[in-house]
Amino acid sequence: MKKIKISSLALLLVLSLSVSCNAVQNANNKQKGAVIGAAGGAVLGGVIGNNVGNKKNSVLGAIIGGVVGGAAGAYIGDRMDRQAERIEEEIPGAEVTRVGEGINVTFDESSGVYFATNKYNINSASATTLDKLAGIFKEYPKSNILVEGHTDSDGSEAYNMTLSQNRADAVTSYLLSKGLDNTRFTTKWYGETQPRYPNDTAENKAKNRRVELAIVASDELIEEAKTKTE
Repeated sequence: MKKIKISSLALLLVLSLSVSCNAVQNANNKQKGAVIGAAGGAVLGGVIGNNVGNKKNSVLGAIIGGVVGGAAGAYIGDRMDRQAERIEEEIPGAEVTRVGEGINVTFDESSGVYFATNKYNINSASATTLDKLAGIFKEYPKSNILVEGHTDSDGSEAYNMTLSQNRADAVTSYLLSKGLDNTRFTTKWYGETQPRYPNDTAENKAKNRRVELAIVASDELIEEAKTKTE
């Protein structure tokens, strides 16, 4: 299971909020949800969301910014651990990262969901991956999903923004066609503005042409967690 490291700036913030740095580093995934939430998740989320790898990352910001913390956060983290494991089992090509009380899933051109050049229709290979993903979302109905579209820097900024929107919308629409509740989904797009790698090689550009998901607790799961841990 991949893990994410908190940037030095975020760690300083944690220390300033009287939370032990070692506690965060040594915690398992479930415990990290409790520790980070107790440190003031909304503030920490903004720092992490804008500083991971010195690049803005809206997905991670959405995950960390919404943490509950405490015992309820640990309860949520335990369920996210299980869901992340299922995604890794069913879709081994996906990049699955557990962070805080959520999950970040990244699909680039080599990991299960991809599009032909300048296209946004769901091809057969992508459909197979999304079918598996929809099945897992049905197993865990108390999670919400943010779908984001991203492109490389080829073409104009305006064109890439529209292309990323069309691709994100295509993924969301496909998942909804499998019977998932549309209230669980939020769709956003960023064109070329959030590259994960420099757009200086064909390989890096392929990685930047991606769809990312943030999987977080629904209000129902949050209330359940609070009730179970009171």
